Amino acid sequence: MSEESNAMEFGEDGAVDHRGEALPVLSKRAAKMNIEELMEISAPKNDGKTPGSPFFTSFGYLCLRLTNNIQFRSVEFTGQEHIPDKAGTLCSSWHTNGLIDPVEIMLSHPKRFVIGGRHDLVLRPIIGWWARKFAVQPVIRKAELIRGGCSEEEATLLNGRSLRALADGVSSGFGCALFPEGTSHSESHLIRLRTGPMRTVIAAAAISEGLGRPRPVILPIGLHYRVRHHWRTDCWVEYSKPLEIPKSATDDELIKALEAGEWKEPRADAVIGLRDELQERLAPLTPNAPDWKTHRAWHLLGHLRANKSGKPLKSWREEVIAAREVREGIANESESEIVTKAKRAAAILDDNGLDGRDIAIDGKLRKGSLSKGIIHSWPLIPMLLTLPLFIYSCGFQAFMGRKLGNKTDEGIDARSTYQFLFAMFGSLIVFPILASVLVLITHSISFFAIPWNEAPFGLSMIGENIFIQVIVEWVLIILLFWLSAIFMVSFCDFAFDISKARTRALLRKKKEGEELENLTNELMSLSVN
Repeated sequence: MSEESNAMEFGEDGAVDHRGEALPVLSKRAAKMNIEELMEISAPKNDGKTPGSPFFTSFGYLCLRLTNNIQFRSVEFTGQEHIPDKAGTLCSSWHTNGLIDPVEIMLSHPKRFVIGGRHDLVLRPIIGWWARKFAVQPVIRKAELIRGGCSEEEATLLNGRSLRALADGVSSGFGCALFPEGTSHSESHLIRLRTGPMRTVIAAAAISEGLGRPRPVILPIGLHYRVRHHWRTDCWVEYSKPLEIPKSATDDELIKALEAGEWKEPRADAVIGLRDELQERLAPLTPNAPDWKTHRAWHLLGHLRANKSGKPLKSWREEVIAAREVREGIANESESEIVTKAKRAAAILDDNGLDGRDIAIDGKLRKGSLSKGIIHSWPLIPMLLTLPLFIYSCGFQAFMGRKLGNKTDEGIDARSTYQFLFAMFGSLIVFPILASVLVLITHSISFFAIPWNEAPFGLSMIGENIFIQVIVEWVLIILLFWLSAIFMVSFCDFAFDISKARTRALLRKKKEGEELENLTNELMSLSVN
């Protein structure tokens, strides 16, 4: 499934912003707006260790981490040494993967976050309750305003209040993630940056200056997904060097207004200057390609160059860096032949669900190893043993996450969001209910009763107290639910690898496979430096 064929359509209803640029089409959720309820959202608390509820924030982070390990096959975080110890940080990145983007930043950052999000996030069923516990501040985008979801005065009031709350949090030393493109999209490069993050961080710098606190910084971040809308894909979060807020961006008038508790817009020249500097810093941290076909060609060339040197790429991070080096070194017209051939070779691989990892060091399609296949088949046995438990406990979440992810009207960039949310919230809601049903069965049908009185290692005492017995059984069943999910995920990884090995074997026998081998041999013989 290619990015091109599933990109979100912009402006299909003809709506444009003040620059004449097409606006993203709103989902049904985003089109609904209740300004009264939005104005009642509580502001973050900046005098503690977390802006939201301490318990629910900590529990929420635990759930996010556990689900993140299910969502991705590999996750790597680098560059955290660039995060200042005391100063607040506004994390900024391109935005192509819905709610997954802020989750990856939050999980890789050592500080708790003040969070701003699309207005409907805080009012949705279930997730809205959690968003309010995290003290998420609603923001109305230009797309909602132009389409008449609320008046300009209401949008200005709500956004000013939210930006002020976020600025207070950043000034207090918390982290914050804002995406300057203003919407999640499907392009292979940055789209035009909006000014919200710059206005927020300049206001935070002014508040910090007035209170004698360390000035916050902007952290440009690269969010890299192998195939963002695939389950069990790879992820690399890359922190870059911080971008300082110029002293000239703040002035006495701004500081005094913010000290008085008001929201005041920073000077336009300071905002635009900081936005342009951020764009220069962010662009290299994205694919920065004219299209996804070219992007895949660069990745393939990165693999071929590494293979040619006898040092195949071993991780997704290495692959991104290798593709970046190809991008930076292949810009002149004389090398267009290389790109053309690489595009064709990458297209053959992509059409068959393969990529540069499937090319061996000699430039041919890799052959599967029977011995390695047997070694990596270990998840099969525990998966089969726990399969009934997995179907019982996780079947509903898996089915609904896939179904709604494929049906969403928010574009393919929201597909992973639905998978992630159903995996997390589905488990939080379904696991306790199903565990309670099983506990009820063990205590109502003697055949299923657990013989705690005969348990070894001193556990027999559990059978003497029915309350403790029920609690222990309930917790153990939930742990077994989670264990069955882990076994299933491990088996799926094995099954995906076997499927790719079969695809490579079949492709080698086709004309496409012969064409691919000829192309990769030609490319390896050409210079890609």
